[in-house]
Amino acid sequence: METKLRLLPYKEYKGVEKIYSVIFYYLPVFGAMYRRRVELCIEQCKGGDSILEVGFGSGLTFLNLNNMYKQIHGLDLTCDVDVVKGVFAPHGIFPDLCNGNVLEMPYEDGQFDTVLLISILEHLKPDELQQAFKEIHRVLKPGGQVVYGVPVERPFMVFMFRLLGYDIRQHHFSTERDVEHAAETTLRKISVKAMKSIPSFFGDVYEIGNFIKPA
Repeated sequence: METKLRLLPYKEYKGVEKIYSVIFYYLPVFGAMYRRRVELCIEQCKGGDSILEVGFGSGLTFLNLNNMYKQIHGLDLTCDVDVVKGVFAPHGIFPDLCNGNVLEMPYEDGQFDTVLLISILEHLKPDELQQAFKEIHRVLKPGGQVVYGVPVERPFMVFMFRLLGYDIRQHHFSTERDVEHAAETTLRKISVKAMKSIPSFFGDVYEIGNFIKPA
């Protein structure tokens, strides 16, 4: 199933500290890559009663997820949850959002069909990844899935971020291999897929993991 990312007009997004970063999704070339990484993550989501997106930010996935799940939950460190809710209410989308940390999530055991993390886990240190996946395992239903996307540590990716004024070495503490290994300690791997750059001869630039909690 191929899922095209549905976006609101750029100026409608509010509630995050670096709202200018949303513009990346609308740029030529860069925008296609930004959108594609999210689309590949959404394609892995199986649908169901409830999904938790950790690090939802502006809510860029919400238009798509609303068609796949009965209830969207979101956890984010810094966004203004009331403002983000206000963006989506006129569109008939009412996510349950709160501020918090993936290392200690305010949810009951076995609550979600899917936990989604897009460009979040690379910001954790390797020892923190272990705790994050323990928490993800805890809040998933038996048979539930975690879908994550993380950048691949390649020179082209580092260069691309530098063009956008972003030094990933100051923000990314774990590689895609670190994340995969941590996920395997508590969950069963379904697939790990790579996304190539645009143009493709620059190689893989992003990786999408799909793991499940055994029933």
